[in-house]
Amino acid sequence: MAYPDDLLSDGEAVVFHRHSHWKMLLFPYIILIVTVAAAITLAILVQDQSWSTIGFIAIGAVALILLVWLFFIPFVRWRTTHFIVTTDRVMAREGVINRTGIDIPLARINSVRFEHGLIDRIFGCGTLIIESASQEPLEFDDIPQVEKVHTLLYREINDNPHDDFVQQTQQLPPQGDQRRR
Repeated sequence: MAYPDDLLSDGEAVVFHRHSHWKMLLFPYIILIVTVAAAITLAILVQDQSWSTIGFIAIGAVALILLVWLFFIPFVRWRTTHFIVTTDRVMAREGVINRTGIDIPLARINSVRFEHGLIDRIFGCGTLIIESASQEPLEFDDIPQVEKVHTLLYREINDNPHDDFVQQTQQLPPQGDQRRR
């Protein structure tokens, strides 16, 4: 999914755009399966009772509240969380109603590192840590393929033609025969 072009500056292009890793949705999907299974089981148990209509309504209401609270809200939160690297900056956006975001110009980034433990390595994600010129390090959790993003970001920072880094090649005079005599 491309990032909306109207939010980019002139000449800026998206290099990397991802949502947080799907492992954020593991617990919500387990909740979805357990809630639906429990609701079906309870509905089967209640169907032969004289108060089955009230039981169905109560089961449905509780299941709906649980699914909205423990499945739908985390899913929407995941879907609206974006990590974007462009040719000029790193952007992070999250939220639906209360939207937050941060932009870090590539020229202001001092260092980039990543961390991932055993579980993150199994899932193929990790935490990306960016240190900028004037702020404490920013941590972006659950970035998919964090090692590749780290390398990509490092290359974007060091290969940016518009930054202050000017590669200087020194011309050394030709060296003659310098054997010891």
